[in-house]
Amino acid sequence: MTDLQALRTQYRAQKAALFESLAASGTATRGVRATLGKLAALADATLVTLWQEAGFTSPFALVAVGGFGRGELFPYSDVDVLVLMPDDQSPDTDAPLKARIEAFIGSCWDAGLEIGSSVRTVSECLHEAAHDVTVQTSLLEARLITGNAALFAAFEQQFFAALDPQAFFVAKTLELHQRHHKFEDTPYSLEPNCKESPGGLRDLQVILWVAKAAGYGGDWDALAKNGLVTAFEVKQLKHNEAVLRLIRARLHLLAKRREDRLVFDLQNAVAHSFGFEPPSPSTDRRAFVRPSETLMRRYYWAAKAVTQLNQILLLNIEEKLNPSTHEPRPINARFYDKAGMVEVASDDLYQREPHAILETFLVYQTTMGVKGLSARTLRALYNARNVMNAQFRHDPVNRATFKQILMQERGITHAMRLMNQTSVLGRYLWVFRKIVGQMQHDLFHVYTVDQHILMV
Repeated sequence: MTDLQALRTQYRAQKAALFESLAASGTATRGVRATLGKLAALADATLVTLWQEAGFTSPFALVAVGGFGRGELFPYSDVDVLVLMPDDQSPDTDAPLKARIEAFIGSCWDAGLEIGSSVRTVSECLHEAAHDVTVQTSLLEARLITGNAALFAAFEQQFFAALDPQAFFVAKTLELHQRHHKFEDTPYSLEPNCKESPGGLRDLQVILWVAKAAGYGGDWDALAKNGLVTAFEVKQLKHNEAVLRLIRARLHLLAKRREDRLVFDLQNAVAHSFGFEPPSPSTDRRAFVRPSETLMRRYYWAAKAVTQLNQILLLNIEEKLNPSTHEPRPINARFYDKAGMVEVASDDLYQREPHAILETFLVYQTTMGVKGLSARTLRALYNARNVMNAQFRHDPVNRATFKQILMQERGITHAMRLMNQTSVLGRYLWVFRKIVGQMQHDLFHVYTVDQHILMV
C-alpha cells in the first residue's frame, strides 16, 4: 500500500526543486515551457500511482483536461482531471465504485494535489459539451494520463465528430470580446491580468482552440504548416508567449497562490525576480527608470504583440472557415474593398511603397462602407514595423498624409484608434504632436481618443 505521507513529501520536494528553477532563470524564457511541462509530468506520475492504488481496472480512464490537458502546469494552478467511464457504468448505481472514486479523489488531496475533478461517462461528456462551450473547450484539450486507451480514443473520435468548428469559433470569439470588454478593451491596464486581459495568455489559447477545433493543428508549428501563420509570426508568438508564461509563473511563486494579476504590490518583486535593479543614486533623474517600469514595459510590448497577432490569426481562421464570396472592389491602385475591409493589393506593398502605410488609414477614414482592415492588411502592417524608422517619420509625403488624416471632417477618432491598435501611432507620435502644434485648427481633442494612446 502506498504511504501517502511519503508520496506527499516526495511530490512537494520535487515540485519545490522545479519552483526553484523557475525562480532562478532571471529574464531567460527559453526553458519556461519545459519546466511547466515537468510540473505537469510530476503531477501525472503522482496521479498514476494513486490511480493504481485505488484499484481501478481497465474499463476506466483518467484524463487531464483544461490547462493541465495542454501538458503544462503553473505553480499554483489546479490539476483538472476527468474520470472517464463507459456508458454502462455509473457511480450513482454502483456504491462500491462511488466509494472507490471518492477515495481516489481524497487521496489526491492528501498527496498534495489540488485537483478539480469530474466523473462522467462518454455520453455525459458529449451531452455536457453540446450545451456548454466551457466544457467543450476543456474537453478539447483532453489528454490521457492512464487507464483505458481504447475508451479515451472512442471518446475523442465521438467528441470531434460532434464538434461544429464554425459554431465553436463564433462562441469563442464572442467570449473573447466579452472578456476584453470586462478589462476595458486595452492591454495597457495599470494592473493587468497576464492571463485574462487583452494581450494575455488566454488570447493565445483562443487561437489554438479554434484552430484545433477546425482541424488546423494544435500548436504554432502546425498552424504554420497549414498556411495560417508565417515563420516570422511563429517566432513572435513563441517569444511573447514565453514572456507571459514566465511572468505568470513568477506571480504564482511570489504570491504563493494562484495570482494572475500584476498588482502594484507585486510588480517590484516580479521585476527583481527578472533581475531588473534600480539605477544608482547618481543617475540623472531624467533617465531614472524603476524596476517595475522596466517590467511593465516588457509586459506591454508582449501584450501589444499578442493583441495584434490574435486579431490577424482569428481573421485568417474565420476567412478559412467562411470563405468570402465578395469580389474585391478596387479603391485605388494600392487598396481594395473586400467585404467592407481595406485589403492591400499585394503582401509586400508596404515594403515596396512605405508611403502606403499612412495612406491605409486615410483610405479607411474616407471610404464609405469600410469598417476595418483585413487580415492580409493587418499582417502586412505588422511585418512592416521596421519600415517606420526615422527616415519614414521625416518623409514630407508621410507628414502630409498624416496631416490629411487629422484634417478630415469625420472619422478622426476611429482612424487614431486603429493606428494605435496597429502600433503605427506609437512610431509616429512625436510627429503627431508637432503637426498638431503647428496647425491652427482645434484638433487637440484627438489626444483623448483613447486614454491609453500615449502608452504605446
